[in-house]
Amino acid sequence: MSDFELLGFLLLCFIGGVLAVHKTGVDLGVIDHGSIVWDEIVPFWLVLLFCPAHWLWQAGAFCLFRIFDIVKPPPARYFDEKVKNGFGVMCDDLMAAGHTLLVLAILRFVLT
Repeated sequence: MSDFELLGFLLLCFIGGVLAVHKTGVDLGVIDHGSIVWDEIVPFWLVLLFCPAHWLWQAGAFCLFRIFDIVKPPPARYFDEKVKNGFGVMCDDLMAAGHTLLVLAILRFVLT
């Protein structure tokens, strides 16, 4: 599978995730229920797509992603606090992935 095809697959997973996460959150009575993890899986797949293929980079990427997911720097906090639907739930983790990719790019630039 090419990187372009994988990006298309991730886009489909994101769109499907918006729908599934929203429906599941409504059914559970909490839009961002802790048992829903698809919102973290798809953005982290995106991180891994652009991450160097070495376990140390991947472990670091995972730690960074989790930190950004917990801290929720802007605009992730906006999606978490203001957009109370499947799109908001998916987007706050997508923003964490974006922050992670930015830090990884800076680290690659500095270290190589």
